[in-house]
This record gives sequence, structure tokens and C-alpha cells, in this order.
Amino acid sequence: MKLKEKVAIVTGSGRGIGKGIAEAFAKEGASVVIAEHDFDIASAVAQEIEKNGGTAIAVKTDVSNRADVKKTVEKTISQFGGIDILVNNAGIILPAMLYKMTDEQFDRVLSVHLKGTFICIQEVIPHMMEKKYGKIVNVASGAGIMGAIGQINYCAAKGGIVSATKAAAKELARYNITVNCIAPGAATRMTNTIRTDERFKDIYIARIPLGRWAEPEEIAPAFVFLSSDDSSYITGQVLCVDGGLTI
Repeated sequence: MKLKEKVAIVTGSGRGIGKGIAEAFAKEGASVVIAEHDFDIASAVAQEIEKNGGTAIAVKTDVSNRADVKKTVEKTISQFGGIDILVNNAGIILPAMLYKMTDEQFDRVLSVHLKGTFICIQEVIPHMMEKKYGKIVNVASGAGIMGAIGQINYCAAKGGIVSATKAAAKELARYNITVNCIAPGAATRMTNTIRTDERFKDIYIARIPLGRWAEPEEIAPAFVFLSSDDSSYITGQVLCVDGGLTI
């Protein structure tokens, strides 16, 4: 029970890695807020966690909308009395080759990933600063470290999250708030095309030294670690949980 009596907000936790994180946190004793733009999906995850003996609530949240995030933070504090952990996992992909990408595609991806991460951190930290404790884990990607064809918007957003993590870690350390980043590689809806399309799947799997994609359940323990007191002296770091892709 590494997260016993902790309260965690996990954005984008209705599916994939986010869902795996929320479930792992609940098993480790945390009360979890499923912050997801699709309320029906969020509710199903929260109900499943409750059925399995955990504690969770669902809150409809568009992380790119500050009013939505404020409401999520207020609901969390009202329901559980505080916030100890924030996982910025929400994300979308709108791929296109550089010469075809529209302003709307570029702006929307940065709005959700990069601005959404900024908004969520900014709305949560006053409560963490007040009690001199907090764990923030952002989600990057190997694409934000190495680049990827057809995803300049996504790569720019994830690269920005890496830099934002380091900046936030330096600012918030004085309040005993750690800020770290995980760059995962897992079999999820967002990676479905490159995992299944005959044009891409063999190329991408050949780049992973372990020779396979992880399941979301294999990624979640890294988030538990960086959200627990086991990582009390770790901040500003990027942990690549990707089977060696970014070596």
C-alpha cells in the first residue's frame, strides 16, 4: 500500500495507460479521480475500481479548458480533502506530414498535451504548496526525445513537456513537490496504427530492443514509484519505460 491515504488526480484515465495507472494507484491505497473528457468512460472505470475494493470518482475534464480543470480540483478537494498526486496523462494525436499539417491540428495537440499539462499543474500546486508536499508525474514520449515522421505537433508537445518538467521541478522543490516525467511505450489506442498497419509495424517493433510493445499494466508501476515516497529524492527526471526504444 505505497499510496495509502493519498489522493491522486489522473487525467486521461478512461483508457490505456491512464486507466492502468488509476487502477494501480487504487490497488496501492490511493483515492483516485478519473479526470477524463468522456464522462461515461470515466464513470465505468471508477465503478470498476470501486467494485474491486478501491476508491474512485469520475469527473468530466477537458484539460485544455481552465474552467474544467478548476472544477476538477474543487471536486477532488471537496470529496477527499486534498490533493497529493497529479498525473498529466491526457493526450490526443492528429498526425499529418509537415507540409500538410494545418494550424488547427498543430494547435489542438499542443493545447491538450502541453497547455493542458501547464494548466493542471498551475491549478493543483497551490494546494500542494500549502501543505509542503506533492508528487507530479507528467507523460512525455520517445517521440518528444527523438522526433517522429508525421507528428511534428505531437513531438513538439512532448518535447515541451520534458522541458516544462525540469523547469517546474526547479521551481517547486522548495515546497517539497517533486516533478518527474515518464516516456512510455505501450500497446494502446494511440499506438494502434503503428502497431497494426503493415506499412509500419515491423519497422517500429525492430526499433525496440525488447522486441515487443508493453501492456499498460507494465507501465503503471513506474508511475506508482514516482508518486510514492520511495522516490522522495528524485525530481526533474525523465524515465523512459519503452523497452529500450530511446537508447
